[in-house]
Amino acid sequence: MTLPSTLPAAVAAATPARPTRRRRRREPLTRALVYVVLIISLVVTLVPFVWMFLGSVKTEQELLRRPPTWWPETFTWDNFAAWFGRLDIGTFFFNSVVVAVFTVLGTLLFCSMVGYALAKLEFPGKRVLFTLVLVTLMIPGVVTFIPLFVVVSKLGLVSTYPALILPFLAGPLGVFLMRQFIREIPDSLIEAARIDGASEARIFLGVVMPLCKPALATLSILTFLGSWNNFLWPLVVAQTEDMYTLPVALSLYSVGQNATNYGVLLAGSVLVITPVLLLFLALQRYFVQGIAVTGIK
Repeated sequence: MTLPSTLPAAVAAATPARPTRRRRRREPLTRALVYVVLIISLVVTLVPFVWMFLGSVKTEQELLRRPPTWWPETFTWDNFAAWFGRLDIGTFFFNSVVVAVFTVLGTLLFCSMVGYALAKLEFPGKRVLFTLVLVTLMIPGVVTFIPLFVVVSKLGLVSTYPALILPFLAGPLGVFLMRQFIREIPDSLIEAARIDGASEARIFLGVVMPLCKPALATLSILTFLGSWNNFLWPLVVAQTEDMYTLPVALSLYSVGQNATNYGVLLAGSVLVITPVLLLFLALQRYFVQGIAVTGIK
């Protein structure tokens, strides 16, 4: 009598074992395939950077050699010496630093203020304003290029730092990112500060901003990267050599009378990307956290 009752239970307990074993067998294979794909993607991504770094210490003759060589036969620092010598990279580097730093600071301040208002304050036209922010995200920057240059020239700001900085403050991407992050801050914290008699400015500076470090780090990297690599706008607005930024100088001074000087071009590219890499390494933890929390794709 006990056999029929125990047999179905034994069969039911034994049947799921096969799929489980199959899954266990597939897991190492799937993991290995994922690692292979990631390693290939990493190699493909790093190859241009490795070529750039190695090419920056090669002679021009070796760079033009066919077939090309990966490892330099003779290391030379002449390409970097050209930037620090006759090309006066200090002026271009200073201009890029000033423009990038003030653009980042202004973007952090204004985007945080607008994001706080859209996330935590109630006022007429709030939804319409946020819709306009989303719409401007879809408009290419080239569309506003000519009107923006006309405005800057009418104000007499051509070849000045304000012309390079002001058009890029409070961008729609920064407003959207800060608004999404500030929405996640509990309303109870803000209400408690209001009950204690804190003004909106004090709530913003003392309560909201200290909690926005991941979003601020993310916005700092994105803004710095965009400002540091900006080429077309500084090329048009900076009409004198003393206002050139690094990308503009890199494009203009790496070209000789007859051909491009690839060694100088690669050395300048190394100098341009080094500050960006250092900034990303310093803020990497906050950057990843900010991307994950705000949902930026």
